Amino acid sequence: MAKNLDFLGELDPDDPTQSSQQIANKLRAAILTRRLTPGDKLPSQPELSARYGVARETVKRAMEILRSERLIVSRQGSGAYVRAQTQKARELGPHIEEAFGRPHVTVDFAGFSGETLRNAIAGALDKIRDGSIAPETIAVRLLISDMSVPMALPARAETKADDPAVRERAERITRRVVDAIVEQVTEVGDLGLVRSATVEVRMHGAAPLFKLYVLNSDEVFFGYYPVVERAVSIQGEPISIFDLLGKDVPLFHYAVTDEDASHGTQFVESSKAWFDSMWSTIAYGYTQ
Repeated sequence: MAKNLDFLGELDPDDPTQSSQQIANKLRAAILTRRLTPGDKLPSQPELSARYGVARETVKRAMEILRSERLIVSRQGSGAYVRAQTQKARELGPHIEEAFGRPHVTVDFAGFSGETLRNAIAGALDKIRDGSIAPETIAVRLLISDMSVPMALPARAETKADDPAVRERAERITRRVVDAIVEQVTEVGDLGLVRSATVEVRMHGAAPLFKLYVLNSDEVFFGYYPVVERAVSIQGEPISIFDLLGKDVPLFHYAVTDEDASHGTQFVESSKAWFDSMWSTIAYGYTQ
């Protein structure tokens, strides 16, 4: 980000409003007028402290105001960023690429097929191949529903009940995507482009109701799968099913901050604990 902060204005010494509130007002105006756009990094606390001639504690209080308004998010060790209010699936790619810019990359996914993840990872791996980024290790864990067992969703619409043929279709989709993720990630390791590249896959018997991405243990994207009725072809016959809509559903973004009690930190920690609990208890091996 440019160091010229003139667009943030100056504090008004005649304004009875507290300095922290004035600073929050300046930053809020910059965000709402898109001088600072979603994903932009805000000036650091030392930069803002020097800009306005105030103590860092004053700047910190201003940041808390903006965080409480859900205008910004803080990432541990990285700084504060303008929040993208509603991330959509197609916008996951830049965050995956940023995550892959770290020396040691971890990605945990829980959900249906992982198609969005496959596409996002493909872009990051292309950057590894062309030398734009060079992580040392990549570790991906996929936690997916086992479509070989009776499942509430997807289901035949006529009966609102489990149907083996409907599940077989879902299983083919899931396996195609999962196998592609395994292949494309392990390939960069086989080529020697990273020191280690692994993908672990486990399954469980619960229906997929939401998608969860945990990036480098400090950033989470979460979204629900809406249930929709639609016609599909199964064994050459059109059948109406209740299916899971995953493409372009809103993803809500949370990140670890320097405040242990912050909403983002708590959500990330809870998501990690949930994933690990599923992974280490009822989840079982995936057979390719």
